[in-house]
Amino acid sequence: MDFDLVVRNGTVVTASDIWESCDIGVKDGTIVAVGPRLPATAGAQEIDAEGAFITPGGVDSHVHLSQVHNANIDDIDRSTITNGIIPDRENYVADTYDTGTRSAVAGGTTTVITFASQMKKDASIIPVIENYHKLAKDQSYCDYAFHVIITNPTPQIVEDEFPRMVDEYGITSVKLYMTYKPMKLLDYQILDVMYSARKLGITTMVHAENADIIDWMTQHLEQKLMTHPYHHGTSRPPIVEAEATNRVICLAELMDTPILLVHISGGPATKHIRDAQTRLLPIYGETCPQYMFLLADSMRKGDFEGAKCVCSPPIREDKSDQDAIWAGIKNGTFNIVSSDHAPSKYNHQNGKQRGLKHGNLPYGKFRLIPNGLPGVETRVPLLFSGGVLSGRISPQKFVEVTSTNPAKLYGLKKKGSIAPGFDADLVIWYPQAKFQPFKLTNEMLHHAIDYTPFEGIEFKNWPRYTIIRGKVVFSHGEVIGEMGYGQFIQREKSLLPGPRDVWLNEWRP
Repeated sequence: MDFDLVVRNGTVVTASDIWESCDIGVKDGTIVAVGPRLPATAGAQEIDAEGAFITPGGVDSHVHLSQVHNANIDDIDRSTITNGIIPDRENYVADTYDTGTRSAVAGGTTTVITFASQMKKDASIIPVIENYHKLAKDQSYCDYAFHVIITNPTPQIVEDEFPRMVDEYGITSVKLYMTYKPMKLLDYQILDVMYSARKLGITTMVHAENADIIDWMTQHLEQKLMTHPYHHGTSRPPIVEAEATNRVICLAELMDTPILLVHISGGPATKHIRDAQTRLLPIYGETCPQYMFLLADSMRKGDFEGAKCVCSPPIREDKSDQDAIWAGIKNGTFNIVSSDHAPSKYNHQNGKQRGLKHGNLPYGKFRLIPNGLPGVETRVPLLFSGGVLSGRISPQKFVEVTSTNPAKLYGLKKKGSIAPGFDADLVIWYPQAKFQPFKLTNEMLHHAIDYTPFEGIEFKNWPRYTIIRGKVVFSHGEVIGEMGYGQFIQREKSLLPGPRDVWLNEWRP
């Protein structure tokens, strides 16, 4: 056999199996052989895994890059179309495609799916998609694809532009919001999107929170001067997420269309998803490391430092919610663990500091704090160290939720596994006996953000090599890949179960 790269003596893990003392042969960026004692090839690069785990490259299917700051605030309603150069960096999140994907490969992620975001007054999604192509072109260290955020689902968009999105651009997923005034859709509009999505094989992602409860709670908390970052969570108790989750599952059942509930944070919403799956509905669940490793006390730090951990849905108060998330991963309720990387700086006037601009100092107003946490680099190592090495999940489950399932759900047919015909996207870990555990500091990371919510957490392993399509892009703590190596991937329809052709009454789409 003729190889360009041979990785030898590894413990290869897929979503179903573990093979010890195994080699992987790579040719032209594709895995062509997996097995013991593969023959040597003159001139081929060889890497000795020294018995350590080898897992498929991570697929992070929920990453925000090169987006305008505060897209959840009322003052933005139309996209800024660029020529690929961000016109005013002060008004954009800190991580663009170069720094965000650099950070991704340093944490073992080889493919990211980011968001092309339609604003409320954008009459077409085609210029939005084209704009994000320009922003990402020649800027990425890893492979990438797009979802499209839909905030204005006009008949032109859902009937005429959705087919173009799928056929011409290879984008087979959209994201909808049930909260945030400039982005939220009414149930009627959600049904419009689902109707078209079902016909075209589009996967619909949903941010499920009850907007009216949030607005009512926020107004009344402000009247009582309860505006400390911690009260972001007070304004969004678990029932806020649970009600909206149940409601959108009902809409999906009516329309017989698959949906993914994104960044689920608590036990009640998890139960709604599990109950729907038990009834064999094509309902999928995603959660994030912040809901597995942090609790709401992280928002109590100092007068305002807790703003670093403000995200939506909020990190939960009760450890029972955290336990429910871990149980949901183990029992299959959660198909995917994504980062929801939302890279706002802490010390930036349009970052977390925005919460201090309008009174009630020194606590500020949680309503104005940009939501979201950075985490694209820490996602894979957190789950490996805190999940696999702690004994909470198996190596196979780790691979399933960080790589295989996101690749299947989003139609990345050559990603997510270690087998002949798949892209040679690999993570080689350190031999456990040779790794010195460390406590994380932000200075160790490769993003452009000035903090990490996971500061001080101990890591018991970290990727030693990250390989994308047969090329080593990260080695022993250093990014050695080139910006621009990453390729845009046109995706196919989901490879997971879709519509069942089961109906609630006589109506059919």
